[in-house]
Amino acid sequence: MPIKKNFSLFDKGRIKYAQSANLAEMAKKAAVINGDGIGPELVDVVIHVLEACNTQIELIRCEAGSEQWKKNGGETYIPDSTSKIMDESDACYKGPTTTIPSPDAPRSVAVSTRQKYELYANVRPIKTYDRLSPNTKLDFVCFREATEGLYAGIEFDTSEDSAIAIRKITRKGSKRIADSAFEWAKKYGLKKIIAITKRNILKRTDGIFWSEVERAAQENPGIEIEEYYIDNMTQQLVKNPERFNNSVLLSTNLFMDIISECASGNIGSIGNVYSANLGDNYAMFEPAHGSAPKYKGMDKVNPTAAILSGAWMVEYLGEPEIKDVIFKATDEVINEGKFVTYDIGGNAKTSEMADAIAKRSAELLKK
Repeated sequence: MPIKKNFSLFDKGRIKYAQSANLAEMAKKAAVINGDGIGPELVDVVIHVLEACNTQIELIRCEAGSEQWKKNGGETYIPDSTSKIMDESDACYKGPTTTIPSPDAPRSVAVSTRQKYELYANVRPIKTYDRLSPNTKLDFVCFREATEGLYAGIEFDTSEDSAIAIRKITRKGSKRIADSAFEWAKKYGLKKIIAITKRNILKRTDGIFWSEVERAAQENPGIEIEEYYIDNMTQQLVKNPERFNNSVLLSTNLFMDIISECASGNIGSIGNVYSANLGDNYAMFEPAHGSAPKYKGMDKVNPTAAILSGAWMVEYLGEPEIKDVIFKATDEVINEGKFVTYDIGGNAKTSEMADAIAKRSAELLKK
């Protein structure tokens, strides 16, 4: 099993390490979860693009999600065999999975993984493409606390006709997501953190969260903080999203899940939103969208978020040059508009768009 070391949240994957006395370089491994619905076909194209760029990461495909659970049963969507592969890997890529909305169904693959490995920072960059948004230019990032809040899954019945869900907010959880947001801001030269709360109503839970944002601001002079209530924030994202450019949007689990999805509506498609789930010793990468079972097997959906999430993963694992060319190639393919899917104004198949990105990436690597 690889040695786990406590590097900076954003630099860990760049450092090669080994168990042997002479510190010989070890190959990095990534668990690659096929997922449900459109998941396997998106994983196919992600691997195609990475292999076109000659990645040296060992990509180990495995199963998790509701489809395999319906066949095999169990208390979790993640089989023991997959869990073992994840434990022995340096990172994980997750294709979209389905979570059945039933009290008797297991906790989602994403939530289970975030909580097991303490992947407390769910990061979703929001950036427009010139062809898709000629009149709106957006560039900000969403930081979501990903291990607690309402997603802690603490629910119970109080009678046959009522139930209660607990919103768990801790100082530890609030501190580490606030610190990671400020770390990102410093690394990328951003001067503002937008904290999203409902502190006038949720005075205790959001009070803890906001106090940690204030503390982090005091420890990071030169970075301004501003607070928006969740209801007003959604209105502002519709009315004037450009006011948030060059900022980090920061919030608790459910609030930022909503805000990042709302923000995705401004950049052409949820199919363009890629994400990382980062902790101190592990990371999981995934497209922000769901499994879209109605499109399963149709070779139709937008592969952008899936491909860019995979590119981000190999950067984390020590291949930043591959990430850079894939991002550049994707930008060029989308802005040219010749090989893009239906949701962003084209008629290309998933595989055709992915192939165009793979070929352009490989060409850029040679330059």
